[in-house]
Amino acid sequence: MSYVFETGSFKIQQWDIRRQDFLESAPGLGMFVTVTTYNDEVLLSKLYGPQGRFYFTSHSPGEHIICLESNSTRLVSFGGSKLRIHLEIRVGQRDLDAGLAQAKDRVNEVSFKLEHLIEQIEQIVKEQNYQRDREEDFRMISEDTNSNVLWWAFVQTLIFISIGIFQMKYLKDFFIAKKLV
Repeated sequence: MSYVFETGSFKIQQWDIRRQDFLESAPGLGMFVTVTTYNDEVLLSKLYGPQGRFYFTSHSPGEHIICLESNSTRLVSFGGSKLRIHLEIRVGQRDLDAGLAQAKDRVNEVSFKLEHLIEQIEQIVKEQNYQRDREEDFRMISEDTNSNVLWWAFVQTLIFISIGIFQMKYLKDFFIAKKLV
C-alpha cells in the first residue's frame, strides 16, 4: 500500500509597532494546526508554540486541507497587530507497511498528546504558585486587619471608660455645687 508522508514547519513573527518591523519570535503566541482530508477526516489536530514542525501520513490520495489558526485573541483587540507566518511543506511518497505506518502515527499522536499534557501541567503548576502567593498575601493582610481591629477595640474601651469617669466626676461636682447632695 502506498502512503504519502508529509511534513511541515512554520514560524510566527509578530509586528512590533515601535520598531516598525517583525519580531524574530512571537512570545506567547502559538498555532493550532489542523489537517483534514477532502472528506473531513482529521489527520492532525494540535496546538504548537510560536514555531514548530508537524507530521502526518496521508492514507488516501487527493486534496488535503491544512489550517493554521493563531491561539491569541490579543491581536483582535489591538487592531493594528499583524502576523507573518513562514510555512514550509515537504511531500514525499513512500511505500510503507500499513502496520508500520499506523504504529508511527500512534507514536506521533501519543507524543503530541504527551507534549500537550506536559504544557498543561506546567500551566497548572504556575497557576497553583500564583494562587499560593495570593493566599499568603491575603492571609498577611487579614492578620494585620485583625490585629488593628483588636487594638482599635481596646482604644475605644479606654476612651469610653475615661469619658464615663469624667462624666461621673463632672456630675458629682455639679450636684455638690448645686447643693443637691
